Amino acid sequence: MNYFWETLRADWPLILQKTSEHMYLSLISVLIACVIAIPLGIFLTSQKKLANVIITIISVIQTIPSLALFGFLIPFFGIGTTPAIIALTLYSLLPILQNTYVGILDVNKALIEAGTGMGMTKGQILRMIQLPIARGVILVGIRLVVVQTISLATIATYIAAGGLGDIITRGISMVNTATILEGAIPVSILVIVVNLLLLGANYFLTPKGLRGQTKI
Repeated sequence: MNYFWETLRADWPLILQKTSEHMYLSLISVLIACVIAIPLGIFLTSQKKLANVIITIISVIQTIPSLALFGFLIPFFGIGTTPAIIALTLYSLLPILQNTYVGILDVNKALIEAGTGMGMTKGQILRMIQLPIARGVILVGIRLVVVQTISLATIATYIAAGGLGDIITRGISMVNTATILEGAIPVSILVIVVNLLLLGANYFLTPKGLRGQTKI
């Protein structure tokens, strides 16, 4: 245990640097996925035949082994952060897209009819009824993606994209448990912290009258 703390103290600057790189890779990928998947999910609610095709195509991406996808992108984008972000974004699309699509479709039709009867436009119904109600379901997808992406970003070390995977692979090559933990523990902490932040965001975005009823 003393050896672990001594190693941690010596490597602290490196751990901070790699944690920063890891956060950049993960959060940028999730943000790009949200920008793509949420509007696409909203659009597909009015194009149900097309929705099945798009969701099936994106589902296929999930079946591609991560190292194979990283390797496939190298001839087109080289090595480094660009192919890593593209790969992580592709893996992040399905849960957000699917939860957006299902969340909006599951909104009670009576509420939509009531909004229409009050003279609301489709845009107003989407903004004031469908999205607020579907928000919890969408956030579940985002939280799932955050956990998946932060964990998966460790593999980006194999294409020189940096992150905490650099420390983990170094520890494996050295057969050094302390070094492996220096990379693995921050990954776990990142997942917990970002999850708590998303839970807090969901709480504050929920109208006061509905906070006791919201469970995600």
